[in-house]
Amino acid sequence: MSVQVGAAIGATIFPLVGPAGVVALRQAVAAVALIAVARPRVRELRWTSIRPAVALGLVLVVMNLTLYGAVERIGLGLAVTLEFLGPLAVALLGSRRRLDLACAVIAGAGVVLLTGTVPGLDPLGILLGFTAAAAWAAYILLSQRAGRTMPGIHGTAIASVVAAILTSPLLVFALLGLEPGELVHVVAVGLAAGILSSALPYSIDLLVLRRIPRQLFGVLQSVHPAAAAVAGLLVLGQTLGAWQVAGLVLITAGNVVAVSRTAPIAAPPTRRRAAEA
Repeated sequence: MSVQVGAAIGATIFPLVGPAGVVALRQAVAAVALIAVARPRVRELRWTSIRPAVALGLVLVVMNLTLYGAVERIGLGLAVTLEFLGPLAVALLGSRRRLDLACAVIAGAGVVLLTGTVPGLDPLGILLGFTAAAAWAAYILLSQRAGRTMPGIHGTAIASVVAAILTSPLLVFALLGLEPGELVHVVAVGLAAGILSSALPYSIDLLVLRRIPRQLFGVLQSVHPAAAAVAGLLVLGQTLGAWQVAGLVLITAGNVVAVSRTAPIAAPPTRRRAAEA
């Protein structure tokens, strides 16, 4: 819900700064917030350890630019539905358990129903949604690698800095020409979108991917289309049809089954030995 509410809030300033401007604002806010929290020691950084984080920063730029471009053309709910095909593919291609496969199929069916009957779809918007899906799949894989090579949320912090640097020209261009009142409004919305859609969820994703398989993580991401539909309704006034509600039910069912049938995760050896002592 944090991701999608932040995305919906960010979409409200499209008329002022456009999708690229919103992405640049998000990345700048996330970079400042995460570096302030993580405070990585630059002298101790090595290329071999930060390489996945740098690649993750590149992927974040692609994922967010294409997603917001799709949101502008086809709406939040449908854009995130198409983007979900990325983690769904991770779940389907990487799973070795029938249960994970079944949950992914159920969630995928829910995504199809959630889309509903949408006449006059924008072809470029659909293409941007599929590109965002590929980037989201890469995001899952690289977040897992960054979590293994760097402690805490350092990987997410460095990735956000890379993304902020790459999008900084877009930020300057977006803010030029705004009236003082508009600038204050845009910055306030950017702060909310950056924290809700980037800094907080990306940090949680990295920490979670240290504890659960990425296939299960991919299944759990099926909650995003449902969250996007709810956020679109509450923030942007988008309505839900009967088939979309049925899709939400299937997606929720897939998540419930995936979580309830997953074996408890053992604590890391060092933490377990400390507890036993």
